Amino acid sequence: MAGRGKRRRATVLDDDERRGRRRLEESALLLHKIKGLVGWVVAELSAGRSPSLALHRYQNYCASAAAAASPSTCACSYDAPVGTDVLSLLRKEFHASRLNVLLRVLLVVQQLLQENKHCSKRDIYYMYPSMFVEQAIVDRAINDICILFKCSRHNLNVVPVAKGLVMGWIRFVEGEKKVYCITNVNTAFPIPVSIEAIKDVVSVAHYILVVEKEAVFQRLANDKFCKKNRCIVITGRGYPDIPTRRFLRYLVEQLRLPAYCLVDSDPYGFDILATYKFGSMQMAYDANVLRVPEIRWLGVFTSDFEEYCLPDCCQLPLSSEDTRKLEGILTRCYLHREAPEWRLKLEEMLEKGVKFEIEALSSSSISFLSQEYIPQKIKLGRYI
Repeated sequence: MAGRGKRRRATVLDDDERRGRRRLEESALLLHKIKGLVGWVVAELSAGRSPSLALHRYQNYCASAAAAASPSTCACSYDAPVGTDVLSLLRKEFHASRLNVLLRVLLVVQQLLQENKHCSKRDIYYMYPSMFVEQAIVDRAINDICILFKCSRHNLNVVPVAKGLVMGWIRFVEGEKKVYCITNVNTAFPIPVSIEAIKDVVSVAHYILVVEKEAVFQRLANDKFCKKNRCIVITGRGYPDIPTRRFLRYLVEQLRLPAYCLVDSDPYGFDILATYKFGSMQMAYDANVLRVPEIRWLGVFTSDFEEYCLPDCCQLPLSSEDTRKLEGILTRCYLHREAPEWRLKLEEMLEKGVKFEIEALSSSSISFLSQEYIPQKIKLGRYI
């Protein structure tokens, strides 16, 4: 027994060492590419020439009447670019400014990699606020760099501020910190900023439940949902950030667990669900490593309102803005190609013209959501 334990620990250490070496090699290669590009730009400028950079454009879906009418003709792909932008100092002032910002951010990234340090997008913005003007300009430059070098944001040592929470039957090590959710399964822990720092993951959960907002997460914690149902619960507290999406993807891949998502019955709730499953347009170039295609939609469905006899006061009419957003979502090609059943649920929402929140399920009993709705839906397979 002792021998097997030692061999297991040795295997884990070997795996961690291999991952560490691979990260160092990736950083060294990226640093080499950055130095090469910066050197080429300087050489071009010194020779009196204007350097030009070609940046591919990506999209994880198209949204048009033509795509909705004939999804088979859609050419959207999670891997192939849909066009190219050429940034040059000789072109429009906008292109020159975008190229200037990209190079400035690239120099910051080069320094981070050289010194093996990390910082946030906000940190980068405050290094040159008069040049960058607004945070969105830095965000776009970082996306441009990722596309240029075919890498993800974490490869640049640019880390986001994580806002997601997790609880349940899981434990893992994050760097030097032990995260033992499993010792108190109804206590919230922050989502790790970097999955590269995670190791020694252990779980006895049967499934992963993703909930849209923190209020529902806390409701489940108060009802001791995880203690009664052997699961892991995650929330991105609204639209999920990158750490939450990467962590969910990591757990699904590592633990081979089914994942269910519970969101409000409105266009914004569905958009959050779609971000988990299909990715966001802003980071379409990285959708393949962020999306969780296996995730199931547990609810809330428009049909749940009548099925569970919810009071009329919990239901609201869709606003004109809701309707426009919903109509826009319905034209997305992936709903026709990959999730036709989801599209039918959205069409039902649009037809009835109403919306309601997850909390409406607690109108008859404060614990109905945790004691009846979620367990029964999963047990009976009432998800899509």
